[in-house]
Amino acid sequence: MIDLGPHAVFIVWAYIGVALGVAGLIGWTLVDARATAKRLAALETRR
Repeated sequence: MIDLGPHAVFIVWAYIGVALGVAGLIGWTLVDARATAKRLAALETRR
């Protein structure tokens, strides 16, 4: 492993934080896409 020096803990936690943030955004996008698909299906059935 690369020697990260005295700031290794901060660097690792920064990467973990970014990974959690990206995973959260992906999850939010998937949930929103499902909700939008349901709304569109409801609008199509109303026609």
